[in-house]
Amino acid sequence: MSFPSLHLVLPAWVEDACRPPDHDFSTTEARMQFVIELARRNVEAGTGGPFAAAVFDLDQHRLIAPGVNLVTSQRCSVAHAEIVAISLAQQQQGHYDLGHQGQPICELVSSTEPCAMCLGAIPWSGVRALVCGARGDDACAIGMDEGAKPSAWVAELEQRGIRVTRDVCRAVAVEVLQDYKRAGGTIYNARQGV
Repeated sequence: MSFPSLHLVLPAWVEDACRPPDHDFSTTEARMQFVIELARRNVEAGTGGPFAAAVFDLDQHRLIAPGVNLVTSQRCSVAHAEIVAISLAQQQQGHYDLGHQGQPICELVSSTEPCAMCLGAIPWSGVRALVCGARGDDACAIGMDEGAKPSAWVAELEQRGIRVTRDVCRAVAVEVLQDYKRAGGTIYNARQGV
């Protein structure tokens, strides 16, 4: 028996969005605005859900790897933006641990707080900072299932040495979620009706 391989591919428009040389990633807000724009473009292009993330090198304020939600377009329930960004950053950096000695200090910026699955991946990724736009409740408000997360998830990440910053450009990030729902975007919640 032959099994298929797993190969996730970012939409072609992502490369163009990352190409302009005038990106200034020196502030947290600038990094979040870039990520929210990726989420918005993902919705507009119909290439996935209303979520985006990116891993940045905090030493040099440079983008290491972007990620957008590919759940519907790639038929893969684990292809959340954070997982895609972390995976691509690890491939780009040549190591499974983004906190490994010799690696830059890495920050994960996510347009929405991580769901239960992505939250579990963050400590294993090696990132040292997490920045979130919309809250998990904002995603739930449009019907998404964020899963069971500990109420003290922020404190638990910080105990592991991962700095967490929430609500950066939250209103704009929430707009993307609401626009997705208003446009009839697929609400992929495996527990709907249960």
